Amino acid sequence: MPALNSELDLARQREERARLSGGASLGAVYAMIASCLAAEHEHGATLLDVGCGAGALRQFVAPFCDRYVGTDLIRYDSFPAAWDFVRADLNGTLPLPEDFADIVIAAEVIEHLENPRALMRELVRVARPQALIAITTPNQLSLLSILTLIFRKRFAAFQDVDYPAHVTALLEVDLLRIAQEAGLTQVRLAYSGDGRIPRSDLKFPAPLSRMLPRAFSDNVMLCGRKSALRG
Repeated sequence: MPALNSELDLARQREERARLSGGASLGAVYAMIASCLAAEHEHGATLLDVGCGAGALRQFVAPFCDRYVGTDLIRYDSFPAAWDFVRADLNGTLPLPEDFADIVIAAEVIEHLENPRALMRELVRVARPQALIAITTPNQLSLLSILTLIFRKRFAAFQDVDYPAHVTALLEVDLLRIAQEAGLTQVRLAYSGDGRIPRSDLKFPAPLSRMLPRAFSDNVMLCGRKSALRG
């Protein structure tokens, strides 16, 4: 009985973490993903949105897929009933078959999870050969995040107010290593071009963010392709 109660408590904690996000991210993050798909001239029969929340990404990626499928720990009330949804604990195995999707997106998800490498392995498993895989997360190397680390001893997106929703802070090198370990090819990084000025609600001017995207972007994206070869 104690073990069962512990599992139930853990499940409730994970659902609470999921609800803390509100089921949506920044429009700049979704626009960054759409720009990646456009630049890659990407179009797939099925796009899988891992950690879909309320499904806000769909309007940005609709031109790039014939079918949108969302998966998350909970189904938010605002996620339309007509859309495809698969309930899944993203800390575990996705209840989907291998080679399921042509495009796999995990927008602002990996920082919520306990094992980022396990997530990447699952994204690769459910992706078809040569499928595009994209992950976004807070940019720990932005000016805002570095200054926050210096003065407050933790990254900007990992303050007390962000916990326990945000539990795993990843640097660019971590993302690249995880992608390499998972066998992704054509790996690259991109930035949202949208960053908050420290100690204010104002944003850096767009030309400045374009000039120095790592420093003045609050979010970073890694994208790559699943190998055409089967291991």
